Amino acid sequence: MKTIILETTNRLIMGILLLFSVFLLIRGHNLPGGGFSGGLVASSAFALQALSHGVASAREKLFFSPHTVIAIGLLIALLSGLPALAESLPYMTGLWGTQVYPVVGKVGTPIVFDIGVYFVVLGIVSLLIFTLADQEEKWN
Repeated sequence: MKTIILETTNRLIMGILLLFSVFLLIRGHNLPGGGFSGGLVASSAFALQALSHGVASAREKLFFSPHTVIAIGLLIALLSGLPALAESLPYMTGLWGTQVYPVVGKVGTPIVFDIGVYFVVLGIVSLLIFTLADQEEKWN
């Protein structure tokens, strides 16, 4: 469904959606939000791109294949538990720094885990959307 209205709206909305997804990610380790909801919002930006300009354009905008994004997210999430092991604590124990930042608060291993979740959700939902959109384009 390629229309001039959708294409114009996509140009305006995609950046806003991606920026809002990062806001949800950063805000989420202390308040509701986080990697899951941020990843869903980011993947909706790529879904809008796929609807307005086609799946090939959306894949190009994502830069990496969805499989690579999933793998990077899993690696980041798994690595977020290693600092606790270095401190002789159970794996995935949350550790926080002492510095408090204005918007983020204290930075620690939970935000690193949320970043991993963000990429996993972005990759899985994008893969699902791209696969379904590819199938629809083949049928039409």
